[in-house]
Amino acid sequence: MSTKISNWPAGTPMWVDLGVQDLEAAKGFYADLFGWQFLPGGQFREFGGGTAVEDYLLAHLGGRAVAGIGLQQDHAGWTTFLATDDAGVTARKIEAAGGRVTAHPRHAANSARTALAKDTAGAAFGVWQAGTHIGAERVNEHGSLCWNELRTPNYPAARSFYAEVFGHSYQEIPAEDRLYATIRRPHDGNEVAGLHCVSPLDPARGHWLTWFASDDVEATVRIAAERGSRLLEPLTEGPLGHTAIVQAPQGEVFGVTDAPRTSGFFRQPPDQELR
Repeated sequence: MSTKISNWPAGTPMWVDLGVQDLEAAKGFYADLFGWQFLPGGQFREFGGGTAVEDYLLAHLGGRAVAGIGLQQDHAGWTTFLATDDAGVTARKIEAAGGRVTAHPRHAANSARTALAKDTAGAAFGVWQAGTHIGAERVNEHGSLCWNELRTPNYPAARSFYAEVFGHSYQEIPAEDRLYATIRRPHDGNEVAGLHCVSPLDPARGHWLTWFASDDVEATVRIAAERGSRLLEPLTEGPLGHTAIVQAPQGEVFGVTDAPRTSGFFRQPPDQELR
């Protein structure tokens, strides 16, 4: 089991946040799917658009935070947050690079300073300057975050934007049927995310896709379907194992993939191994 107990390096996708209209339904769905337990997260309620303490919850596995869920009035969706050492500086870089800051940097008590933004292709994301809450504390195991992937119709512009804002570099992955690169953070060059070129006709257009690990992808997909989900990309087996992309009953989309058999997530050893 992999846990994180110190701040994530800048440029790393390190937290995911779900906004939904029916919080109780989302709790039941993800508890059944991944075994999540929920604790109040009132200091984070603005991330999910809520107005009361009970409007935002922290999902936990084994006593450690793995995601946030809050009320949101429009469409449901997962938001990927990238670590920063200074949310204000990053917000200025986003605008200088042609992106748009949709929620300017703000404090959530002493827990974090965050902002929301869109890149030049319209993909929404967040930035996270850690305080007492570092973001994801458990990764690379069933029900926890294991990968984040930017799917964009404007591949060259996305490369330029994230390089300018976060200092990312890229490693192309040769493939005949797609244009794909891994994203490397500046801190140590480790691969921390994916960049996937999609068709401009893709209905989702530019978006960050959250991937959760599963010990049994087939069983996870079956449970999701039994609880009202549909598959946007069917269960397949590739070089990295089984994968599927799910649209949950409230409309949010996420990927499910085999739990990494190595350090996997962010390609670095965790701070602490629990066995």
